[in-house]
Formats: sequence, C-alpha cells, structure tokens
Amino acid sequence: MSPGKLAAQVAHGAVTAAENTRKRKPEIYRGWLAEGQKKVVLLAEDEEELKGLKERAEREGLEASLVVDAGLTELPPGTVTVLAIGPDYSERIDRVTGHLPLYK
Repeated sequence: MSPGKLAAQVAHGAVTAAENTRKRKPEIYRGWLAEGQKKVVLLAEDEEELKGLKERAEREGLEASLVVDAGLTELPPGTVTVLAIGPDYSERIDRVTGHLPLYK
C-alpha cells in the first residue's frame, strides 16, 4: 500500500472503532476523548494474525473492527487492511497487542 492508502485505511479503522465504542461503552469513549484520543499503530504479520487478534480482543471484551477494502483504488476488493482495537484502557489492549512492534 502507498503511504496515503495506509493512512486512509488506518483512519477508517480509527473512526469505526471510536464510533462503536461511543455507542456501546460511552464512559470509555468519554475518557478516551478527555485523555487526548490516543492511537498506536502496530505491525502484524498478515491477515491471519489480524483475524486472530480480532478474536482474542473480542474474547477480552474489547471493540475490534477489521477494515476490508472496497477495491476502488490500489487493492483488490475484499482485502483486509487494518484491525482497530479499542478505544479502551491501555492495559486491556496491551494484553492483546503488547507483543506487536510499532509500525515504522
């Protein structure tokens, strides 16, 4: 993915995750807003790892949203590009993602 495409996909994930949390866990959402809307971009190996992380996050009671590209620009339709987890307390998210490296 080009840097611009990646940025758009991450934005899709962040917006979706925030909206889901706002609807389902308003107290978590308000706290996240008040603390500066923290976002961390990490690197997973592949789609299989993203799907496994999504399942684990959901088992932990976290919001988790996979972004699937529509295929209108750079990627084939149906390409999984991003997993957004949260917002939630950092320690809860870290139990699922703490082993992943930062995206560089």
